[in-house]
Amino acid sequence: MKSSQLRFMSFSSGSCGNCYFLGNEEGALLIDAGVSLRRLKKIMSENQLDLSCVKAVLVTHDHLDHIRHLGSFCKKLSLPVYTTPLIHNALARHSFTADWISSCRRDICEGQVLDIAGMSVRPFVVPHDATQTVGYSILVGNHPFVIMTDVGRMTDEAVEIASGARTVVLESNYDMDMLMGGPYTYELKMRIVQGCGHLSNDECASAVCRFLHPGLKNIFLCHLSENNNTRDLAYTCTNQALLSHGVAPGTIALRCLPRQTPSPLFNL
Repeated sequence: MKSSQLRFMSFSSGSCGNCYFLGNEEGALLIDAGVSLRRLKKIMSENQLDLSCVKAVLVTHDHLDHIRHLGSFCKKLSLPVYTTPLIHNALARHSFTADWISSCRRDICEGQVLDIAGMSVRPFVVPHDATQTVGYSILVGNHPFVIMTDVGRMTDEAVEIASGARTVVLESNYDMDMLMGGPYTYELKMRIVQGCGHLSNDECASAVCRFLHPGLKNIFLCHLSENNNTRDLAYTCTNQALLSHGVAPGTIALRCLPRQTPSPLFNL
């Protein structure tokens, strides 16, 4: 990578798989490993990114759409894998990762700050029905970056952390009317909406208004549901909230990340 700017890319964002790239000229991180190594290499090559710049993988939680290919990453790349001890213990038992995770295991505790690939990385716990789920606050140079991919509800801590970020990646999973009027079972609908599932468009927009501050420049809406949301609905909901709080159009770059295809490579 030639640019000194922070660069961000989503390889996939949704229940089909999640994996994100974050880096600068000093190195890069992958966040989650829900896409195949073959696909990862292809997309990176198409964007003039060298896989050798990736120094570590951060894991948000142990659901399959976030770790499906982590075992392969460990086996073939031998990259250090950072997450909390609770999540690592679950990965050590998981059929997709158990055989390969031990040699790559690196523990990082909730609230702890570690220097990883020249970035200051801090995990914080968010509500979701996995063994444990974390978001990450990552300081790259003078650019504070926060990612929360699966969030049942916004906590005060998450809002406080995002309130200092220049870039926030946040779940906007479902439209309530689409979900409640759709084909999901009652039990699944309740799992999604009752605080440890996913964040709705309205809840996402409300959260954005809570952590809105003058230094916020980029918002990426991630993990949109294939069955219960659309890009237009997610975008419009948060954009209207921004406008209602007096944010002039174009002041904050608001984007929806695609579910199954890579996003552009963004210079932040």
